[in-house]
Amino acid sequence: MQNYKNHSRLNPVHHFILTPITAVIFVWSIINVFQDDQSLAHKIYFTLTAVILLILGLLARSYGLRNQDRIIRVEMRLRYFELTGTSFSSKEKQLRLGQIIALRFASDEELIGLMDRAISENLSGTAIKKAIQNWQGDTLRV
Repeated sequence: MQNYKNHSRLNPVHHFILTPITAVIFVWSIINVFQDDQSLAHKIYFTLTAVILLILGLLARSYGLRNQDRIIRVEMRLRYFELTGTSFSSKEKQLRLGQIIALRFASDEELIGLMDRAISENLSGTAIKKAIQNWQGDTLRV
């Protein structure tokens, strides 16, 4: 059962393989720049390759997270409309993305009340998540 304490998620391939290996390659390429055993061309080549690998890993993660954020917004628009019969746009303009993401975990029964409270009290995403009584888990997140 998912809840506030166990909802964060690590992607083992990204967090424990790709990121550490890329970081090691990047550090190694920087160290390599200060060694005299290779030509300047090789040093530039290895450094640029390491920078590209680092950027590719960060971009891949960034694209996935941004897409997930867009999906959560669409999901919240649909849920709000289903619960109230009105557009979410007025509420959406009053909420930060982090608040919308946190509200995603609230059950339908408590969503509207918690949303109004988040707006009136300017609750943080963490405060919203802690206030949720009936957690709606999401095991398909990136």
